[in-house]
Amino acid sequence: MAIKHGSKVDKSFSASSMTDLMFLLLLFLLIATTLINPNALKLMLPKSSNQLKGKAMTTVSIQQAGNKYRYYVELKEVGSIEGIERALNERLEGQKEATVSLHCDKTVAVDEVVKVMNIAKDNNYKLILATTPK
Repeated sequence: MAIKHGSKVDKSFSASSMTDLMFLLLLFLLIATTLINPNALKLMLPKSSNQLKGKAMTTVSIQQAGNKYRYYVELKEVGSIEGIERALNERLEGQKEATVSLHCDKTVAVDEVVKVMNIAKDNNYKLILATTPK
């Protein structure tokens, strides 16, 4: 008299639901990353091994466009050096120890950088020159 076990455990694993979830997750991430489009200027910054831990209150960017330069304060084009000074005064009015981060493309002439440095000096702003790490 042999005893038979009527129920057997099925040891197989179905991964179809797992692949469906992974596909949906991948699709969600692809759509989400295309919606996240940062408004940033593409600048080739000079390289440096020194990095500052301080955080700037605002940023000034200079980009060369042909023979002319484009000036930005907080990614808003201001048109000229005088526009930079006006925008910085509006943005940093009443701030103690205001810090400005200067982002300049490698192709920008030193004259333009010195003009922004003079604006910072005249208004008692601290100026940080942004670089990329070596």
